[in-house]
Amino acid sequence: MKQIHALPIALLWVGLMLSGPALAHSEQHAALHSVVVIKEQKPWGIAGDREQISRTIEIGMSDQMRFSPDQLEIKQGETIRFVHRNQGKMMHEFVLGTRKELDAHAAMMAKFPGMQHDEPYMAHVGPGQGGEIIWTFNQAGEFDFACLIAGHYQAGMVGKIRVQAE
Repeated sequence: MKQIHALPIALLWVGLMLSGPALAHSEQHAALHSVVVIKEQKPWGIAGDREQISRTIEIGMSDQMRFSPDQLEIKQGETIRFVHRNQGKMMHEFVLGTRKELDAHAAMMAKFPGMQHDEPYMAHVGPGQGGEIIWTFNQAGEFDFACLIAGHYQAGMVGKIRVQAE
């Protein structure tokens, strides 16, 4: 009768157990980068649908830590396609939110500068590159946008959005 050695079986079992979470993570990672956007209502609106775009607004980003334009007027209910153009030589981002949310997020980014995030109200734009966000402004009010890369927000890379009630 053949003897079964426990060590190879144990190693095989451990390998199988560890590969499951790794494969699941790969599937989750792929799902995050697909075209499916999870819609979550925020105080400043909700992720929009391409078929619903009301208009396109181009936003320039510069290494002088400025957006152009930095003041926007939008009507409640509009779905805006923001097209971002990074004219600088460093990474910039465009993040929609309330001042309170942006302040909190900027503080976290200063603490953890390499932090990765991917939300439908954010666009990370490399030097000389472009980006896009489609957002529905279904709430009236004053909201903000900013580059939350450590130091950029603090240097004044911010803008204001006024959403007029219907």
